[in-house]
Amino acid sequence: MNKLENKVAVVTGASKGIGASIAKHFAAEGAKVIVNYASNKEAAEKVVKTIIDNGGSAIAIQADVSQEADVIRLFNETKKAFGSLDILVNNAVAQGYAPIEQISIEAFHQSFNVNVLGPILTIQAALKLFGDKGGNIINISSGASKYPLPSASLYSSTKAALDAFTIALSKELGSKNVRINSILPGATETEGATSAGVTKGSDYEKMFIANTPLGRRGQPEDIAKAVVFLASDDAAWITGEQISVSGGMYGF
Repeated sequence: MNKLENKVAVVTGASKGIGASIAKHFAAEGAKVIVNYASNKEAAEKVVKTIIDNGGSAIAIQADVSQEADVIRLFNETKKAFGSLDILVNNAVAQGYAPIEQISIEAFHQSFNVNVLGPILTIQAALKLFGDKGGNIINISSGASKYPLPSASLYSSTKAALDAFTIALSKELGSKNVRINSILPGATETEGATSAGVTKGSDYEKMFIANTPLGRRGQPEDIAKAVVFLASDDAAWITGEQISVSGGMYGF
């Protein structure tokens, strides 16, 4: 039997990169997947098509996780489509680098609204669908939460906050049979990283690779495989952890 047979999973920010890979790996393990997206409908529907073409089950649902009304609709539509919920992956992210002098009020609110408020809203909604049977939450954090980078103070701060929520909620929700863990990716090759300036051959990429013992940037599937493990019963005794999936990168 597949590791996630008949489980229902919401993956936020799943139209590309790590989120898309998680959605595909979940479906391959038997889960019914909600591919959430904020704006790129075409990309989300492409992920759904790939899943269905490979014999899986998935639907795409638009929602901006920083907006309470959108989150409520996302989970209402999840319930309507699949009846319940077993797994929530908080992957949606606002990512960008800027020196402290250039951080605007708007950038602050965008980062914290998506990266911190978003998971708060989705977790609140997920708990209602989990019900008495409990559930599983995986937060996609970042190695930057432990080892912040220059010009990434804002992004790193949001991920550190997300890790703190993970630890606190593991203690708060354990009695409800809800497990919650963080995955901390290292330097991973995604569209988001590219748009943030980490391009092939750039000084940033060279720095990341030089500080990664396994000698390469990660790929989305490297992260997705670890998320499948945490979502499965193989990780039934794991909660409140911050698990680095980074090729050994530990600092700069």
